[in-house]
Amino acid sequence: MENQLHSISSDIGVKMGVAAESSDDIPLLLTQSLPLKRTGTVWTAVAHIVTGVIGSGVLSLPWSIAQLGWLAGLFSILLIAASTLFSSFLLCNTYRHPHPEYGPHRSASYLDVVNLHLGISNGRLSGLLVNICLYGFGIAFVITTAISLRTIQNSFCYRYKGSEAACESVDVYYMLLFGAIQIVLSQIPNFHNIKWLSVVAAIMSFTYSFIGMGLSIAQIIEKGHAEGSIGGISTSNGTEKLWLVSQALGDISFSYPFSTIIMEIQDTLKSPPPENQTMKKASVIAITVTTFLYLSCGGAGYAAFGDNTPGNLLTGFGSSKSYWLVNFANACIVVHLVGSYQVYSQPLFATVENWFRFKFPDSEFVNHTYILKLPLLPAFELNFLSLSFRTAYVASTTVIAMIFPYFNQMLGVLGSLSFWPLTIYFPVEIYLSHSSTEAWTAKWVLLRTFSIFGFVFGLFTLIGCIKGIVTEKIS
Repeated sequence: MENQLHSISSDIGVKMGVAAESSDDIPLLLTQSLPLKRTGTVWTAVAHIVTGVIGSGVLSLPWSIAQLGWLAGLFSILLIAASTLFSSFLLCNTYRHPHPEYGPHRSASYLDVVNLHLGISNGRLSGLLVNICLYGFGIAFVITTAISLRTIQNSFCYRYKGSEAACESVDVYYMLLFGAIQIVLSQIPNFHNIKWLSVVAAIMSFTYSFIGMGLSIAQIIEKGHAEGSIGGISTSNGTEKLWLVSQALGDISFSYPFSTIIMEIQDTLKSPPPENQTMKKASVIAITVTTFLYLSCGGAGYAAFGDNTPGNLLTGFGSSKSYWLVNFANACIVVHLVGSYQVYSQPLFATVENWFRFKFPDSEFVNHTYILKLPLLPAFELNFLSLSFRTAYVASTTVIAMIFPYFNQMLGVLGSLSFWPLTIYFPVEIYLSHSSTEAWTAKWVLLRTFSIFGFVFGLFTLIGCIKGIVTEKIS
């Protein structure tokens, strides 16, 4: 899920927010279509979806399956994948308006289609939710990067001091290091438009996913048997088990959020054939590939560790003989997330800074840009608003990550916040409005039921994940 924005921004160069003053400041999830040459095919769409969905969330899936057990764990992944696919089908048919195949109006973004069918107030709500999730992703990236750096450090410690050595390092230092790097990178305008970023992120994602899966399979072969059970990890009481199940479901839902970029992907497709038909085929192929990888990686991780499955799969191989491979996988995560932090933060930067420029058009602090030239470095632009806001933004995500450094619970909160409103509620409401479905017909009842179940699911996982954060903090 961490790649979901840069795969599209590299092709169509868009940002989220309000209308900007120049082509370099166009919001990410636009409310107007951009003039562009649409040459995309079903396979380019598949590539965008796969690179947009697969991210570091895959590393939490073994832990999720461990909480749920073999049967419920694998079924939950399939169920959430099916829900995501169904929602994507609903959105595919609303790209053109009023007819799903021949309508003259195109929706170039998620916010565009929400504004068109549900009005400005719902558009602002969806934009707020997306911005909250973007901010949350930044916090999650700080936590995940610190875990990977700590795992690398511990691996070298075990290598030179023995597997029984007390090799524990403090994540805070790694978080501060990551934050310092991001403060510097955040001053680079339009960082997310670097075209190679999507390719690098895709390669990194697949690399550490397959390394984690391969190491798990090797451990199973070495043991001679697979761990795990139908009921999952045993707990002292049913209430504790219930909260762990809710956190596990939240982590799984975090791994499937591509609904918010489906309009951008569909807006790159050539026609004929109709874009909605191409997009549906691409969604089926991409979700099938992604789900197969999730089932394989999650299942292999649980089979390798059983009740001792770690929250982040790669942290379980710290004392592995293949320490160099584990370190390489963790290095891939770090490279991936250093770039992804900017990809997810730049849209929010644009939204806030454009709002300030709109509200204070005469402010020199807000609008004036200075050209700074340092020895041995090329000249670069410096704006005091950007410098102060972006520095404060990075500092805030780093501090929150230091206060709540809980990988699985944080991913679960983000998955819970985004899954029902952005993946289920808005797509259902948009489709009902677009298709003019009459109330209390069979289709209307089924879609409303789907939305209600999604709400209950999201509320259950959100409460459980917040409970998990509070419990971890107290303990």
